[in-house]
Amino acid sequence: QVQLVESGGGLVQPGGSLRLSCAASGFTYDAYAIGWFRQAPGKERERISCISSGGKYTYYSDSVKGRFTSSRDNAKKTVFLQMNSLKPEDTAVYYCARRPGTSCTGVTGQWTGANYDYWGQGTQVTVSS
Repeated sequence: QVQLVESGGGLVQPGGSLRLSCAASGFTYDAYAIGWFRQAPGKERERISCISSGGKYTYYSDSVKGRFTSSRDNAKKTVFLQMNSLKPEDTAVYYCARRPGTSCTGVTGQWTGANYDYWGQGTQVTVSS
């Protein structure tokens, strides 16, 4: 069955870095775009990044642009989210999710948080001194 498993979360000081991993199994991995989302306590889930199936195209929300970088190793069926210059407001549970199709964008060409069909269980990231 389709599985996405996140890892790499933890406690880090402001200004520090973490690298999250999303390991996939049970589907043709390199035929799907993969997105990253996060949800902080009391807040709605927020889309933060997406990477196309081949890794050529990446998208980032304004809140993480310039600090986070998504990449993928299709041979290892793993997507990574490198998070630098972390801030306390980055504290959240981080999820990866599968988007049907090779692209992060729909027919409109816009990147949205819609149309993701399988989700991982999440990994906690806490940024605090």
